[in-house]
Amino acid sequence: DTTRTFNLQYHFRQGLPDVVTLSQFFKNNGYYAARVGKIYHYGNPGEIGTDGLDDAPSWTEKFNPAGRDKTVLEPEIIRLSKGGLGSSISLLADKTGRDEEHTDGMVADQTIRLLEAQKDKPFFIAAGFYKPHCPYVAPQKYFDLYPLEKITLPEVADGFRKTVPGPALASTNPWPYLGVTSDEARQGKQAYYATISFVDAQIGRVLSALDRLGLRDNTVVVFWSDHGYLLGEHGMWMKQSCFEESARVPLIIAPPKAKSAGQSSPRTVELLDIYPTLVDIAGLTPPAHLQGASLRPLLDNPQTAWNRPAFTQVQRGNFPGHSVRTERWRYTEWDGGEKGSEFYDHDNDPQELKNLADNPQFADVQAQMKTLIKANHPTRVQGGKAN
Repeated sequence: DTTRTFNLQYHFRQGLPDVVTLSQFFKNNGYYAARVGKIYHYGNPGEIGTDGLDDAPSWTEKFNPAGRDKTVLEPEIIRLSKGGLGSSISLLADKTGRDEEHTDGMVADQTIRLLEAQKDKPFFIAAGFYKPHCPYVAPQKYFDLYPLEKITLPEVADGFRKTVPGPALASTNPWPYLGVTSDEARQGKQAYYATISFVDAQIGRVLSALDRLGLRDNTVVVFWSDHGYLLGEHGMWMKQSCFEESARVPLIIAPPKAKSAGQSSPRTVELLDIYPTLVDIAGLTPPAHLQGASLRPLLDNPQTAWNRPAFTQVQRGNFPGHSVRTERWRYTEWDGGEKGSEFYDHDNDPQELKNLADNPQFADVQAQMKTLIKANHPTRVQGGKAN
């Protein structure tokens, strides 16, 4: 709502021309700032090798690799569902190509070169890996890690579709599985796992370079994703939903000599918190416009008291879906509740299979969650305009 970015064509500087982004903040404070690959939005795979929807003031340098997955293999990709390559269940196991020849292998290589070149200076390097975004393309050896006969799909409870508002499932059309068969969906899931392991290997190469260059003790490493992913849960595929699998992301923050190294925290945090956290760790003064909170207390003690909910928001045509998550509850409302709501108890229903929105036993808790949404979204956004 602050950036006004409700679609993938609008650039946030249209409405916020002077805002200081995370990397720009470090650049302004004497850091070398570079982007390798996908950080700002890209039409994936169509815009691989281009700037995408980049932000020039954010970087000292930028790099746009394009590997054989884009330049050679694209015509061979097997498309199982309808839609463009970037929004379909499409896959290919590359039987001859090496990791370094793929786009994400090139992202890792360029990132390592930058670490080598900048190791004696302050740096902010953003390595943007494209996978596991569809189409799911990776070397054959990563597919071999996941034999197809061992791939299963989550069960969709009988009648579940009738218990949730229509907009909750609307991002998967046709439903279920974008219209593919269960066997084809299993192939898609295997390929998704393969691309996850492929990217994991590239991240491992970057971390090994940090160690080789002696940078681990004065470098903060953040690993995160822009969204979660549905692989058949609720009969759905991909993202753009308010269910837990889509809204929750991996987030690892590893400061040098962290007191809580290797520990996880049960607290609920947001991606908005990354910016103030990094500024805090670097000992700098954060800009006034930040809306997140520094996670440094949780990095020192993952169990420390923390009472900040997390918000997720999607668009359904001309109306929004707003969701709020606390440690126990998730509450979602569509078009301010006019098109339905959902309420889940994660202590007893972590897969969000039982919608309690109409259960009067939880009316008070739902009212509290609704108040949180109203406080965080004081205006409802329809078609990119505030009402």
